[in-house]
Amino acid sequence: MGTPQLATGPRSGASQEKINAVVIRALAKAFRAWRANAQEAATLVGVSERTWARMKGEDWNGELNQDQRLRASALIGLYKALHLYFSDTLADKWVKMPNQGPLFRGRSPMEFMLVGGLPAMMETREYVDAIRGGL
Repeated sequence: MGTPQLATGPRSGASQEKINAVVIRALAKAFRAWRANAQEAATLVGVSERTWARMKGEDWNGELNQDQRLRASALIGLYKALHLYFSDTLADKWVKMPNQGPLFRGRSPMEFMLVGGLPAMMETREYVDAIRGGL
């Protein structure tokens, strides 16, 4: 038996290009909901503003690297968790609201993630998962 592989190979029916397109659309949806500007969105994805603008276009055929996939996973998971825990309106506002929680210390989760990068994105997602799950 070999090492398990993600279902993205030729037999899975999903090309990496299609997966990237779905991921980028999901990120764009979250950023619109959070009212993230181009600079914030690009920083969270780990690309320049110009690259983020191209990524959202129909003709972008680049590939997400491992760091960008991890960022996308944390951000899309955060978006989903917020919508499971809060009303849609509050879920979309929460990311930019000042938060007195021990993780954020008066900063908004957006500011925390922009400054802290991928580790902060993962911590923010874990924080929401914990409050949603009652941990």
